[in-house]
Amino acid sequence: MNDLKHTPLHALHLKLGAKMVPFAGYDMPVQYPLGVKKEHEHTRQQCGLFDVSHMGQILVSGPDTASALETLIPADLVGLQEGEQRYGLFTSREGGIIDDLMVVNAGDHFYLVVNAACKDQDLAHLRANLGSTHKIEPVERGLLALQGPQAHVVMQRLCPEACTLVFMQHKRFSVAGFDVWVSRSGYSGEDGFEISVTAEDCEAFAQRLLAEPEVEAIGLGARDSLRLEAGLCLYGHDMDTATTPVEAGLIWAIGKPRRHGGERPAGFPGADLILHQVDAKDHSRKRVGLQAEGRAPIREGAILLDEVGNQIGEVTSGTFGPSVGKPVAMGYVSRDWETPGTTVFAEVRGKHLPMTVTAMPFIQPGYYRG
Repeated sequence: MNDLKHTPLHALHLKLGAKMVPFAGYDMPVQYPLGVKKEHEHTRQQCGLFDVSHMGQILVSGPDTASALETLIPADLVGLQEGEQRYGLFTSREGGIIDDLMVVNAGDHFYLVVNAACKDQDLAHLRANLGSTHKIEPVERGLLALQGPQAHVVMQRLCPEACTLVFMQHKRFSVAGFDVWVSRSGYSGEDGFEISVTAEDCEAFAQRLLAEPEVEAIGLGARDSLRLEAGLCLYGHDMDTATTPVEAGLIWAIGKPRRHGGERPAGFPGADLILHQVDAKDHSRKRVGLQAEGRAPIREGAILLDEVGNQIGEVTSGTFGPSVGKPVAMGYVSRDWETPGTTVFAEVRGKHLPMTVTAMPFIQPGYYRG
């Protein structure tokens, strides 16, 4: 435990009675005294505050930064206007996913938020490919996610201007006297804000948010069940370097100008395979949602079978969905089994438990689009 890194909120987590666990090299709160289920429900009903300061924050600047980043990411970044944010993928030459990330056009530079477990490799990837022409600057800042249907109520009190943002917009504000970078986004399926704040101000800012009556501190346990109900992938589980964006159901992350027939086709690592899969639809497996009966969750690693016991896939994330009222999961199945309504079977302790292939997300998202 001594070699684990700490976020700027580590002392506050302990003060709040959090149960701490190792995660991506950090000592992180998995839950608080409220408990995972109630934390999940509170976020769906009111507003939760998540410490995501373990994520990597990177600034990229230089000549025509959007075009430079497009050599590594298949999103349409040239078309990204100042103050807009877009979901992106770092792809490999073999067509796999190196990481998923958020990309912001911040005007004179681009601001990237990458996964905690991948940030060192992502930084090396950027420097190896863009470092001779562009400044690649990691920044050690706190990052908080204020999520839930009451997030805008809280923000309206502290910074009404931030409530003018719509989903996937980004701007810098003074919130409750703190200078912060705010995007209207998150990974819970709810409306909310992700807020980057200096490491020195992070604890005081978090305490200011927690002082609002709607806000509770939420740990990694509820973050996982919330994102799974929202049908959102977790890197290293639901996608990795052996998974293409098409297999992962992330075709929408490949900008239309970057596809065959577009203005700037290809130009990113693995484009030949990825765009072939987009066009030919001949990939052999697909990420799907899964629901089970009863209350016992079907966990990551469970083998998926057809009715006669042939292996057809595997669960990559699974838990009980408090908002759905059933066990929910996602995983990969052979294409013959991808249609919603299809019954497959999960092998759990020698039993074959029926699961229904289900369209995702499992809940109705609450993103604010104006």
